[in-house]
Amino acid sequence: MGIDKSSNNPGTDDTTSRRYPSAPVCAVGALIYRGSRILLVRRGKAPSLGKWSVPGGRLRLGETLEAAVIRETREETCLAVRPLGIGKVVEHLHKDERGDIEYHYVIVDYVCRIVGGSPQAASDVSEVRFVEISELSHWDMTEGTAQVIREVFERTARRDGDSNSPNCR
Repeated sequence: MGIDKSSNNPGTDDTTSRRYPSAPVCAVGALIYRGSRILLVRRGKAPSLGKWSVPGGRLRLGETLEAAVIRETREETCLAVRPLGIGKVVEHLHKDERGDIEYHYVIVDYVCRIVGGSPQAASDVSEVRFVEISELSHWDMTEGTAQVIREVFERTARRDGDSNSPNCR
């Protein structure tokens, strides 16, 4: 990305506060299952330009986690969702070649149900589509995303018999 660490301004909404952060960056993701498929978005901006992931993004100061997942999903997919519960909490910690913390994300992935709209690419994504979970290995995805999707699907959706309305606890 070629970002200068000295321009790192906490509270800004650009990529400068993501790389070499002064504190972990909290983010949310939306796990939206439809049968044996999951909704994926293709990232249209850095970081992860061109990679597939679940809708989501950074938490804003003063925003609740559930409000963030609702907002991010609407901004990226034009869908209205209702969070059903936390699917998984994931930590991504990446050090550079010197051993400095280059990225540190704490991501709270929510299982969500669609309550309105139809999926379409918006905001910082270039494509939106439902993908068979069994075919995730064929997609160029962000690190760890496929594992989270499979794990949460196996633990929640299949147990309930209706993968569009998992019983999260």
